[in-house]
Amino acid sequence: MIQLFSNQPVLASFILSLVINLSFFTVALSLKTDKVTDLSYSLSFVVMAPLLLLSRGRGYSLIQVLAAMAIILWGIRLGSYLFFRILKTGKDERFDDKRNNPKRLAGFWILQTLAVWIIMLPFSFYLTQRSSETASVLIPAGFAVYLMGLVIESVSDYQKYAFKKRKENRGKWMDRGLWAISRHPNYFGEILVWWGLFLVTIPHLSGFRYLSVVGPVFITFLLLFVSGIPLLEKSADRKYGSHPGYQDYKHRTSLLIPLPRRRG
Repeated sequence: MIQLFSNQPVLASFILSLVINLSFFTVALSLKTDKVTDLSYSLSFVVMAPLLLLSRGRGYSLIQVLAAMAIILWGIRLGSYLFFRILKTGKDERFDDKRNNPKRLAGFWILQTLAVWIIMLPFSFYLTQRSSETASVLIPAGFAVYLMGLVIESVSDYQKYAFKKRKENRGKWMDRGLWAISRHPNYFGEILVWWGLFLVTIPHLSGFRYLSVVGPVFITFLLLFVSGIPLLEKSADRKYGSHPGYQDYKHRTSLLIPLPRRRG
């Protein structure tokens, strides 16, 4: 596998994503559990980043090491948070229509396998490259955007978790902290993470490798239009849609980008 990473990193990344997610899909299907889904997603990145970096042997740069560590840090943070959350809640509402339907469940895991592979495309090229670093303002700018995204995502996740675990907040929607200026600040942070890291890779891309921009484009599209915001908006509408206070919150609060609330 290491040799495959070295010679065909894009293909190797796909195979590894497939192996990891297929293994966890088997567990999820046989046990009818939601507890391993987000864990497998995060673990895929945590495993792939160092393998890509080390596959070509020595000669990697400090910036490449930092980029790989940034992916690992993001993966460990997100994976541990989501795994802890699912242990507390017991199930993920996203799978209520899939848990007992092997075809629908398989469709989700196929999408997750492809998502990991596509999101990692810029790094399949960059982390396996062995050449001198190019000085560019995009590198510190990219890491700054990444850190901003990681902080926003982490803080918003913590704020929502702390809000939800208080008994007096049961049946209420989250509208405090970062959630007072964005209905989905965690997804905004997630998008910043991947666009920031993509900026780091740009000085080392050339030719067809610029097409790896599909990575951050894909995660942005996924969160905005497929498995992120649309599902949570529908869920919130079912729970709180009849409440005038929620309708006011929804009308006045930005969907994604943290902004001051609109006047009523």
